[in-house]
Amino acid sequence: MRWLAGLFLLATPAAAQFNEVPCENIDHLGASYTVCEVLATDDIQLFLRDDDGAILGSFSAVENHAGRTLTFAMNAGMYHDDRDPVGHYIEDGVEEMRVITSDGPGNFGLLPNGVLCIGDDVRVYETLAYVDAQPACDFATQSGPMLVIDGALHPRFIPDGTSKFIRNGVGTSADGTRAVFAISNEAVNFHDFATLFRDRIGLPDALYFDGKVSRMYATSINRSDFGWQLGPIVGVLDGATPSN
Repeated sequence: MRWLAGLFLLATPAAAQFNEVPCENIDHLGASYTVCEVLATDDIQLFLRDDDGAILGSFSAVENHAGRTLTFAMNAGMYHDDRDPVGHYIEDGVEEMRVITSDGPGNFGLLPNGVLCIGDDVRVYETLAYVDAQPACDFATQSGPMLVIDGALHPRFIPDGTSKFIRNGVGTSADGTRAVFAISNEAVNFHDFATLFRDRIGLPDALYFDGKVSRMYATSINRSDFGWQLGPIVGVLDGATPSN
């Protein structure tokens, strides 16, 4: 049963046309978040480039490239100024960027970091565990830091941390059957964002995607954030073709 089951009994007219990803606004520790639950059986993919190798960069470009209705999307991993992924990246089984296991500057290098792997199931792995397991991923994106590792918060997080941003990330269930994507609707620190996944939603593993550039697209709540062009994007496709 979905964690969000029962919260979406009132369907919008659009919901009757295609299968939407259920999303909801919730409160946690005095801050508002939007959370969306995706099942491993949904058509979850990562998107970076078009057929000519140019970075897609936006939700509308992803939908146009796919030629199918995009029902949910979110920026999914850190990227360089040219929007190439900073860390490991696999799309349609093809590795574009290797796994980075060393520490370094910035949030990505705040070890432990991790990898979202999408295959027969959907899982967040701590990076070294991912290297050891060598799971079969049709899609994978590396980011950091990990928010929750096997039920424990990242050791560097403190409850009264003063660095606050709009943040987004993903957590996965222990059996790999579902993922919950979340974005804060106001500036929060790492500790509070991590406890959203562990304590409020009850997921054992969660990965930080980014701050400042965090964006979400979700047809079920008529949300389409705008801003800077993006690097890797995670999205869920429906079978229908988009209407223009």
